[in-house]
Amino acid sequence: MSANENNYQARQQRLENAIALRQPDRVPVVPLMTHYYATRSLGISNRDSQYDIAKRCGALKETVLRYDFDGAMDPQAVFPGKILEIMGLTHLKWPGGVLRDDEPFQFSGGETLKASEYDEFLADPNGCTARKLWPQMSTALAPLGQIPLPPLFWVSGDYDLIYMLPGILSAPPMLDLLKKLVAAAEEFQRYAATAGKHMAEMAGLGYPMLFGGVTLTAFDWVGDFFRNMRGVLMDMRRNPEKLLATIELLIPATIQKGIIGAKMAGCDRVFIPLHWGGGGFMSNDMYARFYWPSLKALLLGLVDAGITPIPLFEGDYTPRLEFLAELPKGKVAGHFDIVDRKKAREILGDTMCFWGNVPAALLATGTPQQVKDDVRELMDLFGDTGGLIVDGSDGIPDEARPENVAAMVEAVREYGVY
Repeated sequence: MSANENNYQARQQRLENAIALRQPDRVPVVPLMTHYYATRSLGISNRDSQYDIAKRCGALKETVLRYDFDGAMDPQAVFPGKILEIMGLTHLKWPGGVLRDDEPFQFSGGETLKASEYDEFLADPNGCTARKLWPQMSTALAPLGQIPLPPLFWVSGDYDLIYMLPGILSAPPMLDLLKKLVAAAEEFQRYAATAGKHMAEMAGLGYPMLFGGVTLTAFDWVGDFFRNMRGVLMDMRRNPEKLLATIELLIPATIQKGIIGAKMAGCDRVFIPLHWGGGGFMSNDMYARFYWPSLKALLLGLVDAGITPIPLFEGDYTPRLEFLAELPKGKVAGHFDIVDRKKAREILGDTMCFWGNVPAALLATGTPQQVKDDVRELMDLFGDTGGLIVDGSDGIPDEARPENVAAMVEAVREYGVY
């Protein structure tokens, strides 16, 4: 076995041991994901990071090798600009689109499903998505909302395949849509080939992939893509039963999305960004009714499928720690943004790996010694659990000082050997 193969196995085992609360040889240090830090630190614009996948992969490789992290960063954390452009995504803004070359991409969301349309979605989720939601999310898919689609494809016969389907697709707006879809597919092939080659190269150099799929919890799916923040939070008061029915309907899809992504990538860890579950959005009573059941079902569904969920608990998750204590021991790797560390140690120390949470502000504006002191605090609190992975609060912030990232890694090497 070569040195790189040995290093790959050592890093993979280190991650697996920490997640399972089995004491590794030392604490792993690895960013769960990064947006523009790698490219910005090398003078590459945010625009190039989104439009030139080869440049992005090269920067990620150089960054991983420079700091010798315990895993490789996925290049797909930043969306491919050309595909965004072809599809005309209406809820995303990106550098090279309407934003300056040095600005980060932004997700603005939108109310694609009105409160009065819950029944329509619940009765026919696939048809409603194709006819109503997608045309609002993508200018390329707008023709789907303009051309009358037959409501019951399953009663179609051979004659319909001769006349109906070709007739629908022959309309000029549909022909334009098909051309854009082909262009997007061809661009995706180029993008995926480069990204896949990069991940294979990093594995060959001894760095395992951190996660192989991405999914969302059902509440966030509704809040992000259907109702927007204002709509979903109002629905908790005005349309609670319709909201709960929609969440229940989406749970199996959220689980399958994670499983499919993991299988396609050949990695049994799945990343789950959690957008609306933090303490600032709802009370614990509301969380228990609207958020936690679908999140718990998602996490347990992935665990049952042999997959390790990596939820990113965005915002302050201190009020939710008691809920997380219900999860099975050593099966979930919780990446924390903001949390009372002492309470997390007390409540979750024998249940869940603690991933994070060196503050982004400290990495961007602090001193190397302050970063080291913060890492030492993490070691003192979680070192005896065996379940600690050090990272920034949301990965490495775009504006992090390289000397501070280096200090985070050095502190782990200095304090984190068992």
